[in-house]
Amino acid sequence: MPTLNLLQAVNDALRVEMRRDPRTIVLGEDVGKFGGVFRATAGLYEEFGPDRVIDTPLAEGGIIGTAIGMAMYGLKPVPEIQFSDFIFPGFDQIVSELCKLRYRSGGQYTAPVVIRTPFGGGIRGGHYHSQSPEALFIHQAGLKVVAPSNPYDAKGLLLAAMRQPDPIIFFEPKRVYRASKGEVPEGDYEVPLGVAKVLREGTAMTVIAWGAMVHEALIAVEKAAEAGIDCELIDLRTLWPLDIDCLVASVEKTGRAVIVHEAPRTCGLGGEISSLIQERCFVHLQAPVKRVTGWDTPFPYTLENEYLPLAPRILQGIEDTAKFIV
Repeated sequence: MPTLNLLQAVNDALRVEMRRDPRTIVLGEDVGKFGGVFRATAGLYEEFGPDRVIDTPLAEGGIIGTAIGMAMYGLKPVPEIQFSDFIFPGFDQIVSELCKLRYRSGGQYTAPVVIRTPFGGGIRGGHYHSQSPEALFIHQAGLKVVAPSNPYDAKGLLLAAMRQPDPIIFFEPKRVYRASKGEVPEGDYEVPLGVAKVLREGTAMTVIAWGAMVHEALIAVEKAAEAGIDCELIDLRTLWPLDIDCLVASVEKTGRAVIVHEAPRTCGLGGEISSLIQERCFVHLQAPVKRVTGWDTPFPYTLENEYLPLAPRILQGIEDTAKFIV
C-alpha cells in the first residue's frame, strides 16, 4: 500500500473518479497546465485534456456559476477555489442558487457540485490566505461540509463526495497538505460522509477537532495522558451533517468535552456543537463544555502561532476542564 501525503491523496481521488466517470470535470484558477497552486491537480490536464480540466478566469462567482450550470446539464463538476478566503465572491452563487436548487425545483434538479478549497492557517499566508469559514456554509441549508485531517480520509471522503447528488464544500487543511502522511489504498474506496472517527479512546474527557487541528489535539491529549488525564479524541471528518450520535456516546461516557477549531470563537461551529452536547448530555456533564479556538480578530500575519489554538493552548483547556468540580 503506497504512502501518500494529503495533497497526493486528493490528486489520486480526482484521478480515480475522472477515470471512472467521464462526466467528472475539474475547473478553477491554474488547475490545468500548471496543476494548481498547491499542485492538487498536477497531471490531470495531461491525462484528461482541456475539455475536462479547465483553466478559468480569476472570477470565483463565474467558476461557481459555471459549475452549477454544468451540474444541471448532467455533468459532475469539481471546481477548485484556490484559497477558501477567495470563495466570498462566489458566496451568493453558493447560498442563493447552489444549495437551494433541489428545494426550489421541487426535487426536479439536483446539484452534484463538489467545491474543493484549502482552508486554515499555518503557512504564513496572512489574513487573506488563512481563514476558516466553515461555519458560514454550515449555516446554509442544503450544503454538506467536509474537512479531512489525513490522506486516507481525504481520498475516501472526496470519492464519496463526488458521488453525492447534492452540493458539498470540501475543505482541505493546507497546513498539513504535505506534513500529514499515511498509507492510502490504491484504486477505489469510500469513507462515508456523516461519520466521525474516534482516534483515541479515553474515559476522562472528550476532545473534538477537525482538519489541521486534529494533529494539534493529538499532541495535546498525549501530553495530558502523561499527566493522568485520559482523553478520548474524535475527528469529525464531516462537519455537516454532524455525527451527533458519536459525540453523545463519548460525552455520556466521559462527562467532559473540549472542542477545538481555528476559526474565530464567536458563532463558530464549536458553539453549535457545545449547544447540541448540552441539550443531549446535560445530566452526564461534570463541567461546562470548553472551546479552544482562534480569536475574534482578523487572522494576523506575524502573530500566527498566537492566533492558532496549538497544542499548548489545547492542553491548557484540557487541564482547566479536568480541574472543574461541580
